[in-house]
Amino acid sequence: MGPWLYRNFVEPGKLPLLLALTSFVITFLVTRLITRLIRAGKGPFGNISSGGVHIHHVVPGVILTILGGFGAVASARHGLGAALFAVVFGVGAGLVLDEFALILHLQDVYWTEEGRKSVEAVVLTAALVGLVLSGFSPFGVNDLSDDELQDRGTVISTVATSFVFSLIALFKGKMRLAVFGVIVPVLALVGAVRLARPGSRWARRFYARRPRARARATLRAYHHDRRWSGPSRKLADWIGGAPEEPKQLPQHR
Repeated sequence: MGPWLYRNFVEPGKLPLLLALTSFVITFLVTRLITRLIRAGKGPFGNISSGGVHIHHVVPGVILTILGGFGAVASARHGLGAALFAVVFGVGAGLVLDEFALILHLQDVYWTEEGRKSVEAVVLTAALVGLVLSGFSPFGVNDLSDDELQDRGTVISTVATSFVFSLIALFKGKMRLAVFGVIVPVLALVGAVRLARPGSRWARRFYARRPRARARATLRAYHHDRRWSGPSRKLADWIGGAPEEPKQLPQHR
């Protein structure tokens, strides 16, 4: 099956990456399904505890990621070993990023508003790996011709320029454009030339004495969030489950 996949669907050397991405996505979806069943009190599943301590699935995820990562480094890019370690790594990464918000906040925020960060991290990771599988190279290297690739100065300048655009977009608070701009530089360019989001490092540094720019940035962010926050929330809820409503404390009379 391996040689058949190589010949018909996958570029040479990319089968392990395809297997890792597939196992990563499947693991995330299956994990979310199980956790949603546990949350609803359905099915045979339940939380795992040891000595009164709740064992989050990020723990086996870290172990599998380490095993798969070191195994992949030790093995060749071809063969059964590389494929198996790629699957192990993908499963581990899926378990880890499903609880990315827990690692970020150092507390169990799985079903809270902050827990949406886990879904965002998984979607971003899957999209980036998918772009790499499609033949995109980081920082616009794939846009260079064979002659340009022979010129080290051209390659270095292209990579440096794309990196600067991504860095500026990140400082402007446009994380998604900055991340995807690593693979598709034109997205980083868009993020770099547009107004920064209010509260970003760029806005605090360069808009502090520019009230007009600050007001325009605030208005643009408001319209953007109003247009896209609803659909993005619905998509995140559909993928990972809706967060719990914050508990309101009883009012004292």
